[in-house]
Amino acid sequence: MAVEDEQEALLPGGDEGSSSSVPRRQMPAICDPSRFAHRIVVLTFMCFLGFGSYFCYDNPAALQTQVQLDMKVNTADFMQLYAFYSWPNVVLCFFGGFLIDRVFGIRLGTIIFSLFVCAGQVIFAAGALFNAFWLMEAGRLVFGIGGESLAVAQNTYAVSWFKGKELNLVFGLQLSMARVGSTVNMNIMGLVYERIKDAMGSAGHTTLGITLMIGALTCLFSLMCALILGYLDKRAEKILNKEQGETGEVIKLTDVKDFSLSLWLIFLVCVCYYVAVFPFIGLGK
Repeated sequence: MAVEDEQEALLPGGDEGSSSSVPRRQMPAICDPSRFAHRIVVLTFMCFLGFGSYFCYDNPAALQTQVQLDMKVNTADFMQLYAFYSWPNVVLCFFGGFLIDRVFGIRLGTIIFSLFVCAGQVIFAAGALFNAFWLMEAGRLVFGIGGESLAVAQNTYAVSWFKGKELNLVFGLQLSMARVGSTVNMNIMGLVYERIKDAMGSAGHTTLGITLMIGALTCLFSLMCALILGYLDKRAEKILNKEQGETGEVIKLTDVKDFSLSLWLIFLVCVCYYVAVFPFIGLGK
């Protein structure tokens, strides 16, 4: 009850005469941004925000044999599809967070990064349709500009809507749903390719391009989630009189010198983990 009283205190009073404010007592729980039921709805869209990105990120792995045969490339060239995604993110995760905090804001930033993901996947698929491997690489580069920064935006939304002991569970749910996207990709994209090949009567770069274009629908779905999240966050800002994406902290680059040894060890563990696992995912299918 104490938590509900505190949340209710954040709502604007009915005597202020604001037409944009809706008293909490007149809204069902699922429509009230201060209630748990509404935050579950928001969490659902947060989880699906990264679904399309992770689904399409591993499209090359799910279709490794088809990509190499249809595009006539060797394994080293095939792995460039992952390299072109990764190179921008050596630095862009930092700048993506800065743009969200200081320039675009969480809502516009999330939509922009989702658009990069969608555009990158469409260019990637178009490269296969036109039998231009360089265009596929360019698509992965564009995809990478939005991909990891979108994950930063997703975490910013989580911190804005959830606090305290809820936060770790929310992070876990978001990452689990993202990996569901990767797992679904690994299990269905090969089947989709086979169905299209049967319909067209032969394999080839056109079949590959159509398959990848179908995969782009998941990115479009995640873009829709970004738009809905933006609306819900804007609505909550008006009702609760809160700042968008507010976390209560101002991050400075000089904070790096204050990182503890345990935090640097966590960074090292993450690097070693990804270096070991991601190449296997890309080539092991």
